[in-house]
Amino acid sequence: MVTIEATAREAPSTPADDRGIVPVAELLAALSIGTPCSAEALAAALVEMESVPPIGFRTVGAPAQYAERLAVELGRPDLRMRARLIQADVLLREGAIAESGRVGHEVHAWTLEHGDDYLVARSHYHLANFFRHAGDFADALAHAVQAVSGTGDDVPPGIRARHLCTLAITLHENGSAEEGSRRFQEALDIATTIEDPALSLQVLNNMAYTAYEADEPDEAEALATRMRGIESRYGVQLGANYLDTIARIQMMRGRYAEAEQTLRPVLDGSAGHLLTEGNALSECLLTTVDAQRLRGALAEAQATLDAARRVCEERGLASQRARVRQKQAELFAATGRYREAYEEHRGFYADAQALLSAQRDARARALQAVFETEEARRASERFREMAHRDALTGLHNRRHVNELLPALLTRATQLAAPISVALLDLDHFKRVNDTLSHETGDVVLKQVARLLAGAAEGAGDQALAARLGGEEFLLIMPDADAATAMRHCERLRRAIGSHPWEPVTGKLPVTASIGLTTVPAGQITPSALLAQADRNLYTAKRSGRDRVVGDLC
Repeated sequence: MVTIEATAREAPSTPADDRGIVPVAELLAALSIGTPCSAEALAAALVEMESVPPIGFRTVGAPAQYAERLAVELGRPDLRMRARLIQADVLLREGAIAESGRVGHEVHAWTLEHGDDYLVARSHYHLANFFRHAGDFADALAHAVQAVSGTGDDVPPGIRARHLCTLAITLHENGSAEEGSRRFQEALDIATTIEDPALSLQVLNNMAYTAYEADEPDEAEALATRMRGIESRYGVQLGANYLDTIARIQMMRGRYAEAEQTLRPVLDGSAGHLLTEGNALSECLLTTVDAQRLRGALAEAQATLDAARRVCEERGLASQRARVRQKQAELFAATGRYREAYEEHRGFYADAQALLSAQRDARARALQAVFETEEARRASERFREMAHRDALTGLHNRRHVNELLPALLTRATQLAAPISVALLDLDHFKRVNDTLSHETGDVVLKQVARLLAGAAEGAGDQALAARLGGEEFLLIMPDADAATAMRHCERLRRAIGSHPWEPVTGKLPVTASIGLTTVPAGQITPSALLAQADRNLYTAKRSGRDRVVGDLC
């Protein structure tokens, strides 16, 4: 991205291909501290910047920096904070999540202290988007609600519509689909009334994609048709992300050639200026691969997939790189190369799991970086907890065990109390993944995690359930002697084996082998304790599986 620098006296220029976006730089060009009514003119320019649709976010970065400097010269801290929020929004779209959140929280703290209602609503709006990007949908919803409730009647209607749109998205993400749809409709009604085609397209695209994800083809197609209608009526070009949404909807109907044609402006480069997001081209290429494969054009699909792979490598798109492997597995299978398909799918699954873990850690770090203020420090334990949880099951992960187990052993030594540890491994779990699917395997893992969590609750307040990775789990039972721990483990083993798995796995049974070890007074290292439990687990598996083996067995 090219950064346009500007001095305190020079307003930055706006890119020529703004596609109908108000050239905010022109509104700032004639402003200086000596300009009559300069504060009012700056406020008007800020409204225009706040109203720029997502497709034009790059056009407001440099003008917002200039506006902030001008606000400082004018002695208007409120206008400076509005300019900083605009810059924070740009940072968020560029992927600088932690820095965006830090600026947003600083502005939010200022607004609460100074009681600026409009800025309070705007900072809530920004924080709602920040928390969505950070994966915290509950906090995103809380801020989105505050943004809408704090948006008064004197606020420009386009701003209110954007607040409503973010609220609609967060409602859907939190499982309130009906309320989310109602808010989407309110936002669309406003956009239609003020005849803002860019805003209408933004809202319609979100609505259409939400309907697509909910597997509602009739609703999705009706919304896509309305997007095309706006394109025709106002003579605007749809961005790559919008075209991708429409193509996916066409594929829901089996219109694969039509979907490919929809994406043609992106594929042949004629819509290069519409690629506003870093992953837009790769997303469109991967959608095209699906369309070509499903219509039987396998050679074309392979060529398109090769192009997508190159784009992902050039731009460092880890998430899309993993999906390239998934698509490659599907293409191998479609051409009868089943062994290669299997190996590629294994690679995809490994890459996807590693990516999920990395994303979770990155989000936790972003959240932690934001909360450096006193208020944040009071909440930091919750965000630390996020980095110590397994993304799939919600159980504690290996990192948490490595930190907690030494303290539990020290406690056991000090109290001369026993501590028991059980390692649990699902028997022949690979058959579930290979015979059914990894998605089915994930369902099994989540249910086993729930049963394990229930066992931990029954084993006492200090007990801990964790997933160490794959199909391996851990149960730590402080204060439980060998006999007590054996009863808990046997109860857990029976609960897993007798669970009604048939709707999930069909005729494939799900059982577990458990290796249990007990130390009378905690006088052992964590690694030695886990090694003994692992030896007992090996014995359980070697002895026929679906059993508990303890130290005395």
